[in-house]
Amino acid sequence: LPGLAAGTLWDNSETVYGEVAREVSLSGDWIVMHHNGAPWFVQPPLYFWLGALMGRLFGIGEFALRLPSALATIIASGVLGYAVARVRGAQTGIVAAVVLATSLMQAVLGRLAIMDALLDLSVTVGIICWFAALEPNVAAGPVARAPRSAAFLCGTLALAFGTLAKGPVAPVIALLVIGVWLAWETRLGERCYWPSPALIGASLAGFALVVLPWFVAVSLRVGPHATAELLGHYTIGRYTGVIESQSGPWWYYVPVVILGFFPWIAFLPVAARATLADARTPSGSLARLALVWAVVPFVFFSCAQTKLPNYVALLLPALAIGAALWFERLVFGREQRAGLWSAATLPLGVMLVGIAMWLFARSNQLELAPFLGVLRMLGVGMLGGTLLVTASIWFRQMARWTPFIVAATSGGLMLFIALIAEPRAEAFKPIPAFAHLIGAHAAPGATLAVRGVSGAYALIFYTHPGVRSVDEDETAYLAAMCPRTDLWLVTRASDARRLLDRARDVGRHTERVSDLAGDTLLHIDGPACRRVGPLARR
Repeated sequence: LPGLAAGTLWDNSETVYGEVAREVSLSGDWIVMHHNGAPWFVQPPLYFWLGALMGRLFGIGEFALRLPSALATIIASGVLGYAVARVRGAQTGIVAAVVLATSLMQAVLGRLAIMDALLDLSVTVGIICWFAALEPNVAAGPVARAPRSAAFLCGTLALAFGTLAKGPVAPVIALLVIGVWLAWETRLGERCYWPSPALIGASLAGFALVVLPWFVAVSLRVGPHATAELLGHYTIGRYTGVIESQSGPWWYYVPVVILGFFPWIAFLPVAARATLADARTPSGSLARLALVWAVVPFVFFSCAQTKLPNYVALLLPALAIGAALWFERLVFGREQRAGLWSAATLPLGVMLVGIAMWLFARSNQLELAPFLGVLRMLGVGMLGGTLLVTASIWFRQMARWTPFIVAATSGGLMLFIALIAEPRAEAFKPIPAFAHLIGAHAAPGATLAVRGVSGAYALIFYTHPGVRSVDEDETAYLAAMCPRTDLWLVTRASDARRLLDRARDVGRHTERVSDLAGDTLLHIDGPACRRVGPLARR
C-alpha cells in the first residue's frame, strides 16, 4: 500500500485496463466494455467494475485503479495463512502468509492496475476451499459435513469470480490441481470426502448465477461474436497460438520463477526436499497439495504458446507453503546446515538481480546514472539483511525469526521500488508529460494522434478517448493533419522533422512542443491543407 499512487500507469497493460475501467465510469455502460471509445472484448469485466467503483470513491487515477490488486494480494496472503495454520499451526501459517506477501512477483502484481491479482486470489481461495472440503483424515460425520459442504461451495463461487476476472483459466487450473492431488491421495489409500450430487449441482448453479448474466447480457447487446472473441480468440487462442507476439521457449518460466520468488528462492531447493519428504507421510496431504499446486500450473503454462511472466504467479502460494513447512523444520533444529548453505546463496541472488537490471537497461538503452546512488544503498541493505539471516540460522535460538528477517529485507526492497525507483522512472515515461501539456494548451475538440511510439494507450488514458493512430502510411497522417483543426501528434523524435516539413508543405502551422526520452510532441494548426502530394522524405 505505501506509495501505491507513486508514478503514472505503466504502458501498456496498466494503461489499457485502466482506460477500460475509466470508460465504464465515463459512459455508464457496465455491460459492454470500451477502449478508446470502441467496444472491447479482450477480458471479462470484474476488474473494470472494481476499478470504476474505486474511481467513484477516490477519483479515477493510479491509486483507485491499483487498489483492487493491492487488496487482492493482501487477502490472498491472509487466506493462505489461515489455511496453513488450520492444518500445521499458527507459526507455520504466519510464515506462509509472510512468504507469499513478500515474494517479488506477488508484491509487484499487487501494485499494478491489471486483473491478475484478482485471478490469483480466486484460484488460491478455490484450491484452498476445495482442499478443506475434500481432505482425508478428518471425521466425516454429520458435524463435519456441513463445513465441508460450505467450503466446497465457497471454492466454486470463488472460481466463478475468477472466471469473471480473467476467463475460464481459473476453474481449469483449480480442477487440474485438485484432480491430480485427489489421484495422489487415492493411490496412497487415503479416503477423501466426495461431495454429493446435490452439492455438486448447487455449486454449479451458483457458478452459473455468477458467471452467466454478464455473458448473456453482452451477447444480447452486441451479438454472440463478443463471447466468441473473448473466449475463443483471447482465451483458447492464447493457449493454442501466439497473441500479440508474446511467445517464449519451453523453459521461459524457469527464470521467471527464480526472479518472481526472490528472495525466498534461496530456500526453494531445501524446501522442495523437505516438502517431498513430508508428502511421503500419511499426514502429508498439505505437502502433497503444495507439490501438485507448484508443478501443474508450471507445466500447463509452459505448454501454452502465448507466454507472459504473470501467468505463473498462480503457483506462488504453493511455493510459500513449501517454504513455511521447511522453516517449521528449521525451528526444531533439523535443517541448520541446509539453511546456512541457502542463506549463503542470497548475496549471489542480489548480485544476479543487479546484473539482470544492468543488462535490461543496456538492451533498452536506459540511463542508470540517476539511480546509481540508490542502487548502491539498496545493495548494501540487501547484503546486510543476508548477514542477519545467516546469523539467525547459526544461533538456533533465533531460528524462529529467520523468515521475518528475510521478509523485512524483502520489504525494504519493495519500499525502495515503490518510493524511490518508481518516481524516478517517470523520466522514462514521456507520454504522461505530453498529456499534461495537451490538457493545458489544446483547444476543445482538438485531434489527438500517435505515430510510431509505444505509448498510445497512455495517451488515451491521460487525455480522453478518441486518440487516432497514424502509423500506417501517409494517408492516415494526412487524414488527421489536413482538416482545419488543432492536431497534437506524439511521434518518434527521428520522424518529427519530416512530419513537420510535410505539414508546412501543405500550408499548416507547426510547432515542436516538447522532446522527452526519444519521443516528440508536435502541434499542427492553422488553415486546412491547400494541396496533397507524396510525403516528402527529408
